[in-house]
Amino acid sequence: MATLSLKNVKKIYDNKVTAVHDFNLEIADKEFIVLVGPSGCGKSTTLRMVAGLEEISEGDLFIGDKRMNDVAPKDRDIAMVFQSYALYPHMTVYENMAFALKLRKFPQEEIDRRVKEAAEILDITQYLDRKPKALSGGQRQRVAIGRAIVREPKVFLMDEPLSNLDAKLRNQMRAEIIKLRQRVDTTFIYVTHDQTEAMTLGDRIVIMKDGFIQQVGTPQEVFEHPVNVFVAGFIGTPQMNFFGAQLLLENGEYWVTCAGAKVALSEAIQEKLKAKEIPAQEIILGIRPEHINFVRDQSFDTMSGKVDVSEMMGSELHLHVAVGQEQAGGDGGLKDVVMRVSTSDLPDAYHGGIPHGTQLHFSFPGSLVHLFSKETEQNLI
Repeated sequence: MATLSLKNVKKIYDNKVTAVHDFNLEIADKEFIVLVGPSGCGKSTTLRMVAGLEEISEGDLFIGDKRMNDVAPKDRDIAMVFQSYALYPHMTVYENMAFALKLRKFPQEEIDRRVKEAAEILDITQYLDRKPKALSGGQRQRVAIGRAIVREPKVFLMDEPLSNLDAKLRNQMRAEIIKLRQRVDTTFIYVTHDQTEAMTLGDRIVIMKDGFIQQVGTPQEVFEHPVNVFVAGFIGTPQMNFFGAQLLLENGEYWVTCAGAKVALSEAIQEKLKAKEIPAQEIILGIRPEHINFVRDQSFDTMSGKVDVSEMMGSELHLHVAVGQEQAGGDGGLKDVVMRVSTSDLPDAYHGGIPHGTQLHFSFPGSLVHLFSKETEQNLI
């Protein structure tokens, strides 16, 4: 088992493009870390530097207390699972899983024990005599994971291992990886662009953008306390609503005004703003779709808009409501506000969905808002 330490790690390519900037991260023994971000953010490049498949341009990588920058990939005691299964088509499942152990001249009894144990963990024992072409995508990915397990590495690296699978299989394999983690007690670094995978798998999430770390924290921390607009918009489905708004300070109390509504902020947020002596200013106000509530009557703390799209998801309804942009702090036009409404909360008339053009009034609690600087896009508290 092993701790990992990346200190001021950079990746600069020959064309002087910097793919990863000043990456610093301490990974504890047996921790499951997920690197997540949009395509091209540097997450796979970082993983490949840990694996030794990319050279580290600057900085240091330690596995345990040993500096690994110049150590060959085969000597780092890591195993990597790729997006493409990378199985040998002419070998059986058993031979694919045993191949790395045979190269290292392990005794046949030990090879047999490890392959059968891994096959049992992954529920692929019945496929050991088959060739990869006779397996489904999910089964092939299990074989690829099994090939990594048999090596009993200090560190598991996984580069978008589920992205080739369909949605149902991806959900199933995600659950399998959680079970696998409980059985194979080692350090995992997992790369994905799918924030659902990141939230369900990771002990901690590293959110990246343009080669920079934006935030590191537990899934709950990054969901409830995003450090900036990018993280707030990236984590959560559907994504957070953002409004141009005003933060007001009246008689020592903070309020926000947006989309025609004026809402008092909660005591906890008030205290944080006062402790930092945040002045009244223009802000970006973030509200998650699940934190917007229907109200029957219009009031000073409500917004109004017309239903544009109504998506029935079974247990809940996703509503896209067009709100006047001049109300939302913009420059005319309409703003799309997304709401998540439980179908059990809908009036009987709307159980099948809410018709296009229906006028709605809605509000949001002052305890569940996110306040970002308009200039820096950083969270004010």
